[in-house]
Amino acid sequence: MGCLVSTPKDSGGNRRRPGNIGDVSVFVPGLRIPKPVDFSQSLGDHLSKSLVERLSALRTRIVVMAGQEAPTITRTKRKSATQHGGSTLADLQQSLEDYLPVLLGLVKDGSHLQHKVNFFWVNQEDDAEETAIYNAWYEVLSVLHLMAMLSLSQANLLLLPRTSADGYQPKVSEESRRASIDIFLKAAGYLDCAVRHVLPQLPADFRRGLPVDLAEGVLRALCLQALGQVVDIQLGMAIDSTKATLAVKRRLACEMVKYWQQAQDNIMNLPLANGWGEKHRLLVKWKYIEAKAAAYYYHGLILDEGNTEKSHGMAVAALQAADEYLKESKKACEAFNAAPPLSRNPPLWGTMKYLTEKIPKDTSSKVRINRDLYSHEKIMETAPTLPDFALALKPDEYQLPPVDPSWNEENINRVQFGSYQIKGERT
Repeated sequence: MGCLVSTPKDSGGNRRRPGNIGDVSVFVPGLRIPKPVDFSQSLGDHLSKSLVERLSALRTRIVVMAGQEAPTITRTKRKSATQHGGSTLADLQQSLEDYLPVLLGLVKDGSHLQHKVNFFWVNQEDDAEETAIYNAWYEVLSVLHLMAMLSLSQANLLLLPRTSADGYQPKVSEESRRASIDIFLKAAGYLDCAVRHVLPQLPADFRRGLPVDLAEGVLRALCLQALGQVVDIQLGMAIDSTKATLAVKRRLACEMVKYWQQAQDNIMNLPLANGWGEKHRLLVKWKYIEAKAAAYYYHGLILDEGNTEKSHGMAVAALQAADEYLKESKKACEAFNAAPPLSRNPPLWGTMKYLTEKIPKDTSSKVRINRDLYSHEKIMETAPTLPDFALALKPDEYQLPPVDPSWNEENINRVQFGSYQIKGERT
């Protein structure tokens, strides 16, 4: 079925560990990097020279590009966001898309060829430096993971605030926000496909031995994070809209809480011990707390519209909870940025820029007014339960591409070659 080899981190592997990854609007954990493999040695006796050379050329291009660009991808700067970085990501993404249909020929119809090549990848979140497995489904899984991470990197570049033409505080344009939504949903689609259609192709013992970067919990968490960030952007756009009601904003904020809570549930028990992994865990914790601040704020505003002492008391408790979560989220943000590799927040924009200003102000005002009107006993000390809304957002549906037509030609040629040999032997 194949063989799994993991090289421990003290073996002198070449995992990329930048000391500082710069401004982070979207964190990209575990950018896994492929290492060279020799297709001719593994497949030379089974496939035509042209197909072996094509597989080798497509993968070598990815190895070279990923090796050269991974350090720059993880160290984003606002200046280069629209210049070199964006085109590099697009080129590497295209190379992966070109490779995948040809690679899938190795697993077509349960082909025995899927166990012939030992695929090497450098890990980021796992303690092992690299993992090598004789299974082409592992390669497919790794390719989808890298496609998703590159998409998140593209979203990060789009969501780094830029100085506006009027010279005021840096902003993220509505065009960039809308474009990032499409990219997040695409990334979620790659990850969803990996969990539902690729992982099941690997035997259970293999799945247990995969690097933590590719563990089902991490893949699910990354998918949920992408959806959570989409809702964050949608909430920011609702805040900017005069037509969006408080009920719409509360629903979005409550859905965001559920996405980040589920992301946290998926990774909380995984061995994310090294720098990248711990930073990933801290990000999810921070964003979950931040989402709760938003949800309690809008829940409190809606409760305050009620006309009873109870609703006003619940409103005060909800707003106080929002204020506490906002303070806690700032500490969680600092912990995330301080964890290696070091990072920093770009200037506040969107949802959190608005809420950072509004939550303390509105909480103070509502608490003062309601405490003047009602006795302290009438005000709830415990925050009311948030409404439970069904999650509306789904990943884009991504399906693995059809096997490249060159494999059909390969099969025809081999049948013809085989029948020629038999005729020759009989004469």
